[in-house]
Amino acid sequence: MNFATEVAKNLLQIKAIKLSPQKPFTWASGLKSPIYCDNRTLLSYPAIRDLVVKGFIEKAQVFPSFDVVAGVATAGIPHGALLADRLKLPFVYVRAKAKEHGRQNLIEGEIRAGQKVLVVEDLISTGGSSLQAVEALRAEGCIVVGVLAIFSYEFPVATESFKATNCQLETLSNYSVLTQVAIDSAYVSHEDQETLRKWRQDPELWSTQWQN
Repeated sequence: MNFATEVAKNLLQIKAIKLSPQKPFTWASGLKSPIYCDNRTLLSYPAIRDLVVKGFIEKAQVFPSFDVVAGVATAGIPHGALLADRLKLPFVYVRAKAKEHGRQNLIEGEIRAGQKVLVVEDLISTGGSSLQAVEALRAEGCIVVGVLAIFSYEFPVATESFKATNCQLETLSNYSVLTQVAIDSAYVSHEDQETLRKWRQDPELWSTQWQN
């Protein structure tokens, strides 16, 4: 069993990721989806939490050397902090928007121009929140070596967005691996495999067709 498969298997087992092709979930955006992911759940499972941190430490080696770990608020904060702690590096986190009071910080923690930063996120969907954090760090004069996440839906729009912004992305596991694990373990049926494939190719179209 490779590492991506092991991560996917554990996320399914603790229901950090749920698949329901026949009764889709409704995301905050209103989009219908056969998958729901909340990687904050794994924080309650020490063994799986350690597995993810171990994976992060190994994956971090594919990036150029870095001075700081930055978590993307809010879900990327605990995972980034755990990685920074293990690597004995400074940690900061990037808000979705600046605070409306106090110093009105967008980036919490000490950061200096010229520092090399690895951004940590829990989940990559369109890549919007991660790349927003990347741009915030770049605006402060930092050099972002890339983004490291637990899981990716592998949406084409995310791939193109990271490419367009010249930002390397690495994840511990992904949608393709997860669906194969789900099929092999009979979590979903073979008939549902096509449904899951169509959703990933065009989530908005699939959502519209399902509701109709």
